[in-house]
Amino acid sequence: MTDKFLQFPVIDPIIFSIGPVSLRWYGTMYLIGFLAAMFMANKAADRSNGLWTRDQVSDVLFYGFLGVILGGRVGYVLFYQFEYFLSDPLYLFEIWQGGMSFHGGLLGVILAVFIFARKTNKSFLAVGDFVVPLVPIGLGMGRLGNFINAELWGRQTDVSWAMVFPTDPLQVPRHPSQLYEFALEGVVLFAILYIISRKTRSLGLASGTFLIGYGVFRSIVEFFREPDAHLGLYFSFISKGQILSIPMILAGILIIYLGYLSQQKSAIAQGDKAPATGGKSGKKTVKGNN
Repeated sequence: MTDKFLQFPVIDPIIFSIGPVSLRWYGTMYLIGFLAAMFMANKAADRSNGLWTRDQVSDVLFYGFLGVILGGRVGYVLFYQFEYFLSDPLYLFEIWQGGMSFHGGLLGVILAVFIFARKTNKSFLAVGDFVVPLVPIGLGMGRLGNFINAELWGRQTDVSWAMVFPTDPLQVPRHPSQLYEFALEGVVLFAILYIISRKTRSLGLASGTFLIGYGVFRSIVEFFREPDAHLGLYFSFISKGQILSIPMILAGILIIYLGYLSQQKSAIAQGDKAPATGGKSGKKTVKGNN
């Protein structure tokens, strides 16, 4: 039955091993994403006319890295393994067993951006706008890592590009949902944020667009992705990933609105400080109604 569908390509998740130490494709994908993000961030800093320095880029990426790791682990345990955590609280620290949550990592990054902004006296939204165009690079590389590991595959289907994954105990054709996420959360979202960050200086627009874009794209892909076995679907149609994405979309809308209000107040304040101009005496002239 499965012969007419695509078979998962033979990919060894381990690139090479030296004794007990192994270099895996999954970790390499994240390393590539981090290096690419650092390269882009340094180039953006060079174009910022002194608003950002390369030292600040290194600092904010370090803060963000810690936020991803700590927030991702805590989020996974609380969002997806909470009952197990209650029975064994030390499970939170058993990182060798795997388990990371994007939504938890996002909260960790938001906290890291807030701390960095306070430390450097920068606007929270301005720091967020600088950071978010870099995030889809890591997201895309991470999804490629998921595909190479043959994990987080999609729901059963009979589409012509359906794939049989070696890690699937049922050995049925499924959506390669990791590649869907790579395309939407990685490539498409990166293109949108790149255009926004280069074409506009509207405060909070990039940050809000990222939250909305990821929330929408993740919600779409969740219809094709196999739900976690121990969670299933809520109300028979909505997944935990979709539930967690709803606040992201709402927060994105709110951030764009708050950024707009902040710029309006700033423009009004600058207008009030502008010197009055008038006739030759320097006094402001007032014209009556005609």
